Amino acid sequence: MKLELEGKTALVTGASRGIGLAIVQALAAEGVQVAACARTTSTPLSEATPLIRQLDLTTPARAVELVDWALGELGGIDVLVNNVGGSPARTDGFLAIDDDEWQQAFELNFFSAVRTTRAALPSLLERRGSIINIGSVNSRLPLPRLIDYSAAKAALSSFGKSLAEEVGEAGVRVNTISPGPTRTAVWTSTDGMASGLSRSAGVDHEEFVAQVPAMTGMNTGRLAEPEEIAALAVLLASGRVGNMNGSELVLDGGMLKQL
Repeated sequence: MKLELEGKTALVTGASRGIGLAIVQALAAEGVQVAACARTTSTPLSEATPLIRQLDLTTPARAVELVDWALGELGGIDVLVNNVGGSPARTDGFLAIDDDEWQQAFELNFFSAVRTTRAALPSLLERRGSIINIGSVNSRLPLPRLIDYSAAKAALSSFGKSLAEEVGEAGVRVNTISPGPTRTAVWTSTDGMASGLSRSAGVDHEEFVAQVPAMTGMNTGRLAEPEEIAALAVLLASGRVGNMNGSELVLDGGMLKQL
């Protein structure tokens, strides 16, 4: 399938590793000029693109700074991928989460996307571009130990749907990809969310991760790989599914059971 992305431009946030990195690599492989943003950079990211800006998008002014830089480097933005996100495991329950932690969850998982989209939208409208939000299966499957993260990702999904309704007639498509457990640092790192959950359960970290597919009802029996989410992002970016707008694509190994 020819994706016809050669010469297009993209801005990807949360790009230093995991899903964001895989998306940068996949877009670059299709001939897209990619500008990337992350709080820290990495060797694989610098190998995929020379256009990297280290910024923390939980600080409100940084979104405008990022987009202004990207426009200067790229000349315009055809594709925006809002990938920033994450959460610690809330193993002490709802009452242990204070207002600052709730605010941080929404700054990271929701407002970073809102602000970056707002800054980039004029260019996306001019180029009839595409916005891809990376959500989470938890937007549909709220779990107590991810209560603030789940709420923020649900807000992100709603935001994408509403924005698609507004800008669809102008030629801009807005879609959300909602992964289930994916083999990223969230699950594999010793300081990631899964590590906190495994300690709370009194289970060895690697053993805990190995049990995740069975525990969560993933009938494929395995975690997703970042490259699988990247493949969907590239397809959405390409316009080969040009009438897909306001959709949420779930890639969760069969975790969600409802119709």
